[in-house]
Amino acid sequence: MVLIGIWFDALEQNAVGLTGPVLQESWGLGGAEIGFLNTMTFTATALGRLLTGVIIDRFGRRKMLMINLLVFAGGSLICALAPNYAVLAAGRFIVGFGLGGEISVAVIMMAEFFAARHRGTAVGLINVTSAGLGNMLAPLFGILVFSVFDGPDKWRWLFGLLFLPCVLIMFFRRYVPETPRFLAASGRIEEANVVINRLARGQLSGPIDNPEQYLTGTGAQEPGKPPRSDWRGVLRGRLLRRTVLLTVAVCMSYAAQISMLTLMPTILVASGHDLTSSLSFTLLMQTGSLVGAIAAAFGASRLPRKKVLTGGAVLGCVAGLSIAVFSDSLPLVLAFGFLFNFSVIIVNTTIWLFAPELYPTRVRGMGTSIILAMGSLSGGLFPLVAGFVFDLSGLTGMFTMLAVLFVILGIAVQFPPETFGKPMEEDEQIAHA
Repeated sequence: MVLIGIWFDALEQNAVGLTGPVLQESWGLGGAEIGFLNTMTFTATALGRLLTGVIIDRFGRRKMLMINLLVFAGGSLICALAPNYAVLAAGRFIVGFGLGGEISVAVIMMAEFFAARHRGTAVGLINVTSAGLGNMLAPLFGILVFSVFDGPDKWRWLFGLLFLPCVLIMFFRRYVPETPRFLAASGRIEEANVVINRLARGQLSGPIDNPEQYLTGTGAQEPGKPPRSDWRGVLRGRLLRRTVLLTVAVCMSYAAQISMLTLMPTILVASGHDLTSSLSFTLLMQTGSLVGAIAAAFGASRLPRKKVLTGGAVLGCVAGLSIAVFSDSLPLVLAFGFLFNFSVIIVNTTIWLFAPELYPTRVRGMGTSIILAMGSLSGGLFPLVAGFVFDLSGLTGMFTMLAVLFVILGIAVQFPPETFGKPMEEDEQIAHA
């Protein structure tokens, strides 16, 4: 129920890249205007993640999972019906706001629902679904839509079709329970026990007969009151150090990933390939995202976080430099484009897992959301820089720059504490963090 919504989120994240060449043709938009649509989306994604982080640490994870999906769906409908560029940009902003909160809540909920031995695989499945299947199948989705619908407004159908599945997902998501960790941290021990019983029995609805008492005590909070969440705790002491280091890492990985997603179809069209061929080549390179996400999910329960991040950074740097060197050879660009996407998704998946493990429950939402929000902001702004560099020096200059991002990432991830195989923090006093 969480992952299906994430899959449609991934399709929506690719929507600007998919519709960019069509919008250029039908509305006469330039590259800067296409890039601005992406900037609107990911800037709003950053804001959505920050606001969601504040809300979910105080009022819970479950409600925001529904609200963010509703916002995202409404934005998709506005994009489909947009009469002009200004309304389309506003629609992308609304979409981004919902997307940001959706991913943050999903990462935290999956991390909190699972024990340490399964947590890595569970959170890894988010990127298998989104960056893996979602990013890989997004070009195919564009090909299918543009094959069925023709004319200058065919891009509207792509946005419109992304709205419909969200209605069904909202219906099923009402069965998703609140996480026991949040309930226990709020002093709602009885409710936490009910959820654990539901998970243990595979029964997400209906009454629970003869529930077992998995948790006892009054918890760290008075019953019925929101948890004492001070978002400033993630900006003090050792938690600040963790926040800064992982923020640097995620900004580098998102900048590389979103630049590739946003610009590659347009770059291929500008290189003389038709729209269908460009999307097909993009799909081939995006298969690396699926393989990378599966590898990250598989390795999450077996390998330390920092080693995986370091390995991904090295591979990403090699892939970026190889594309820069062999930019005149389409087969080599496709091959190293596959490796580039493989690397960046391994890194992103591991960061999504690493971030919630670095914070205690009362500020986990805020800490994780700050890190992911800064990544989204980087992903929204950096394609403008990448596009400018491409205009000046082509694929060689652009991918040399992206390779440097992986070097910075590889350095930053060496300093946070390793969390592999360790329980998530629960009762730490933030004032002394």
